[in-house]
Amino acid sequence: MRALLLVLAMLLLTLPANAERIKDIASIAGVRDNQLVGYGLVVGLDGSGDQTTQTPFTVQSIINMLGNLGVTLPPGTNLQLKNVAAVTVTADLPAYARPGQRIDITVSSIGNAKSLRGGTLVMTPLKGADGQIYAIAQGNMAVGGAGAQAPGGASQTINHLLAGRIPGGATVERAAPAMLGEGATITVELNETDFGTARRVVDAINQAAPGAALALDGRNIQVAAPAESSARVAFLGQIENLEVTTVPAAARVIVNSRTGSVVMNQNVTLQNCAVAHGNLTVTIDARTDVSQPLPDTFGKTVASRSGLVNIDQAGGTLMEIRGGAKLADVVKALNALGAKPLDLVSILQAMKASGALRAELEVI
Repeated sequence: MRALLLVLAMLLLTLPANAERIKDIASIAGVRDNQLVGYGLVVGLDGSGDQTTQTPFTVQSIINMLGNLGVTLPPGTNLQLKNVAAVTVTADLPAYARPGQRIDITVSSIGNAKSLRGGTLVMTPLKGADGQIYAIAQGNMAVGGAGAQAPGGASQTINHLLAGRIPGGATVERAAPAMLGEGATITVELNETDFGTARRVVDAINQAAPGAALALDGRNIQVAAPAESSARVAFLGQIENLEVTTVPAAARVIVNSRTGSVVMNQNVTLQNCAVAHGNLTVTIDARTDVSQPLPDTFGKTVASRSGLVNIDQAGGTLMEIRGGAKLADVVKALNALGAKPLDLVSILQAMKASGALRAELEVI
């Protein structure tokens, strides 16, 4: 085992600096966070709580809480509360969190409260997907927003007042089960399915520990690991820091249909096509420039391609788009013209449908 760790350490020093660590592109199966959720009450609000006539569950929760604390209300009591709000509490339980550790929580209003600023969350159990209680939350909220309202009805709000966080606001009461210590092997899961990257990860691990890694598919890699706990932790610590040069990502274009924002990677290309959208005419051309050396010199003839983009807002006639121009130039020209986000999305979708846009198009 010591010899294996020594080989891994030497490999880390010899790998190229531009490679990515395995821990940045993959995770270990079983090492994961778990989502927790709970229902609770925020008290101590300055008259900005739920309107109890419209949120009867807030009144019911208060009555139940007071009953658990030994306070019995007369039957038929009509509570008119202004300083209480019903909330949901969410948190992420980190892997290997142990009882007694503190985790951050987020508190969000589910009623019609106006603000949670200055409130205090009372004891709230947080449950996992299996219905078991894994943490208990309580504490004073930190709300980043601010607001004010004039007697005439005018109001001003900065940021959001109906959600806040409590750093370290929950105490872990139960550890989530982990599968890392079971079996003779562990599974390395890539963040994105890619057969080329999976092959390179296998090669990197096998170079450090011959025969230890086996690719199950384009995402999961099975690795033989030591059975003893401390040796397994040391082995995984070295595996995570192995560096791998990943294969180029698939060409992808992300379009935000609400704002018109477009994000793309460097692998996006365009093929020949013709575009006319409404009164917008998009003309794209590719020009080849040739640099010829002087006679009796040792220079070489060099050819370079440059893209030209022209957009006309009138006419709307069908124009040819030659392959070789960059999509970034098209998007830049459309934005400079003031094209609406819907126009931009429609043009890109039409290019994708015709096969001219060689990339995955995702509209969010």
